[in-house]
Amino acid sequence: MNRRRFLKASLAATGAAAGMAHAVTSAAEKPAERPTPQKDPPVIEKVDVLVCGGGTAGTIAALQAARAGASTMLVELGSQLGGTITTGGVAWPGLFHAWGKQIIAGIGWELVTKTVELDGGVLPDCSKPFQPGRHPSQQVMVNLYLYAALAEELCLQAGIELRYYEFPLAAEAVDGGWRVEIVGPGAHRMVTCRQLVDCTGGADVTGLLGFARLRDREIQPGSLMYAVGNAYEPGKQQLSKMHVPAADSTTSETRTRANIAGRAAVLKHLRAAAPKGGRLVHLRAETAVRETYRIVGETIIMDQDYTAGRRFEDAVCHAFYPVDLHETNGSVKPKYLADGVVPTVPLRALIPKGSRNLLVAGRSVSSERLANSGLRVQAACMAMGQAAGAAAALAAQRGVAPLDVPLADLRVLLAKHGAILP
Repeated sequence: MNRRRFLKASLAATGAAAGMAHAVTSAAEKPAERPTPQKDPPVIEKVDVLVCGGGTAGTIAALQAARAGASTMLVELGSQLGGTITTGGVAWPGLFHAWGKQIIAGIGWELVTKTVELDGGVLPDCSKPFQPGRHPSQQVMVNLYLYAALAEELCLQAGIELRYYEFPLAAEAVDGGWRVEIVGPGAHRMVTCRQLVDCTGGADVTGLLGFARLRDREIQPGSLMYAVGNAYEPGKQQLSKMHVPAADSTTSETRTRANIAGRAAVLKHLRAAAPKGGRLVHLRAETAVRETYRIVGETIIMDQDYTAGRRFEDAVCHAFYPVDLHETNGSVKPKYLADGVVPTVPLRALIPKGSRNLLVAGRSVSSERLANSGLRVQAACMAMGQAAGAAAALAAQRGVAPLDVPLADLRVLLAKHGAILP
């Protein structure tokens, strides 16, 4: 009986094992169907002013729009505000003064001076007349880490909706403004805005919308900022720069190439300097780019307009810097402006030709190449950003296009927020 029971138990176990094997085989032959991924619908949002790009110009544009009472969203692809000053490491914005007189102030100057004050720094003495070749002495050195933190704090205090790691994927005109599709990791938004401000640096949104842009066959090199030797002291010293030929931030592919080339050049320099004790103590995460696309605006600032200091009828801010075109090898021979010359920027140079409810500020301002090499510097970009933010706020609140805002009203608003007008 015991032996018979043992055989039955053995046969039962064998059958069960065979059944399991068959089940496994069947499962392998016919895998279970995967569930269909669930795609959440985009978040629907509405603001008066949408600023794309939180760099030198975009941060100030958003602050001005919000302080003027417009609901404002600021979309930035990176992780912080400040652009060339912070991520790029070119932390000596200028020039705010010309010929012994301040010609750019407002929100950008407020942020710069707050940074210097909190860092215990010192502003340069700009009371003496400008001397060709001495313009670096009138640059303001800022602590780039502190600048980014203060810019963010000011934006939050102004009620700006900050959206890091996001960028516009598509946009279309709608009644009274734009509908912009914005994406990022785990984020998908459809933002309706009355006014759109493109501060991406290369007029990316303007190109996305199909408006004309300018670009030269050859573009200036970029710079990857680094420090070798003693510890880098932000706000007290400038970083060294490694020129990166044809650095282009237009696409992820070109930006990748620029960063790889910059780091490779730094490594080459370090290996050559190693016997002399060169040690890398600081390296920025990205190559700072000088030039890509410029818009074709309702007017174009010609080279002669810039060098002659033309005062446009619809001028909304000043600019001041030598013509500063960098050669492919990194060399530059600045062409200084004549005594007393202070260029201006017209509102029409911030508006893509034929557009409505769209403004552009920063280095992609409508301009010829030589003029742009002076216009693209940080103080001028801040002033342009403030002008664009003010025009966007007024246009949004009144339900009109920026060019339909009375110029006198725009200038009153800018002056109220500290801007110096031509």
